[in-house]
Amino acid sequence: MDCSEFISHPRQRTSPFRVLGFEAEPADRRGPRIALYSHDTQGLGHIRRNLLIARALCGGGTAPIILLLSGVHEAAAFAMPDGVDCLTFPSLGKATNGEYFPRSLNVSLSKLIELRSKTICAALKSFQPEVLIVDKVPLGAFDELLPSLKWLRARGQTRLVLGLRDILDHSDTVRREWAAGGYESAIHKYYNRIWVYGDPSVYDPVREYGFAAEIAAMVCYSGYLNPQDVEHGPRESEAEDRQGTLQSLNLPPGPLVLCLVGGGQDGLPLAEAFLRAALPAQTNGVLVTGPLMPDNARAELRSLTAHRTDVRILEFVTDPRPLVRQADRVIAMGGYNTICEILAFHKPALIVPRVEPRTEQLIRAARFADLGLLDMLHPPDI
Repeated sequence: MDCSEFISHPRQRTSPFRVLGFEAEPADRRGPRIALYSHDTQGLGHIRRNLLIARALCGGGTAPIILLLSGVHEAAAFAMPDGVDCLTFPSLGKATNGEYFPRSLNVSLSKLIELRSKTICAALKSFQPEVLIVDKVPLGAFDELLPSLKWLRARGQTRLVLGLRDILDHSDTVRREWAAGGYESAIHKYYNRIWVYGDPSVYDPVREYGFAAEIAAMVCYSGYLNPQDVEHGPRESEAEDRQGTLQSLNLPPGPLVLCLVGGGQDGLPLAEAFLRAALPAQTNGVLVTGPLMPDNARAELRSLTAHRTDVRILEFVTDPRPLVRQADRVIAMGGYNTICEILAFHKPALIVPRVEPRTEQLIRAARFADLGLLDMLHPPDI
């Protein structure tokens, strides 16, 4: 199956699989101060996941005060619920070979990490959270969280939670990186709990990554985060939503095929394949390039649609859920948040996962394809 075949003939599926909602642990008292950290070196997945968690925590009736700490300045463009705000620090970039570099500032990598580390520590000392939820990396990027963790431990008034997406990477890679970074020792020393945003029946990191018994005992599975759980207020039907979206994009009535390429920095091949694929008659296509796609790549894509009336390109959508809900079918990369949205809204989907520098998207797409919930296509086959 390629893009053109999927667009014309998506497989229809019904499945008992359910995307589980996130349930926050009850706060001891009203209005806890909660900080969520994400290092954010590639794409927008980490901040999007933390924002979803923040929205879920706000819906628990405890009116928490939440501070998001993010390493991408695009985080400031996202709508924040009442009681939630965001502090961004200078950004790291990540090349396709896995090497890191200062994304914007003309400074050395070591100076950038020093600046980020001091900024994060100063913010946490001022905010004095009762709970800190750290996304994915126990010590932060390049151990930038270590001064903060030491201060919080000495202070003794903050519970620390390590939040892990369902799949980090190939098991051999994760075991090697965790051993080199001393992560299990750091978790044992600084953390109170590990939340896994997934289902062990799909992928069990405790088994796959060989967690030690004392680390495994800290793990709590939330289930896959359900983006529908944080939608509020009255909502029109999908048909009415789609009609309004098509009108706003100056597209005629008809089915909608949506293509999502995450943050966009490595999404050009899939975006090109989507735009070159023939759409069925009276079908519309929408491509979201993501804010991190290079300008020259975005210009190349626009040249492909210069004379087309059935396709529109959007550069940055902070909340893709309405588009996913309105779409008749979705073609996308295999990021955690995108997969959750596709499953939550029960959309026929073709996933073309990223395969480097990490294979987590490939593993995730393969697991869900094996469950019969989506189609997967290897990038060389698009």
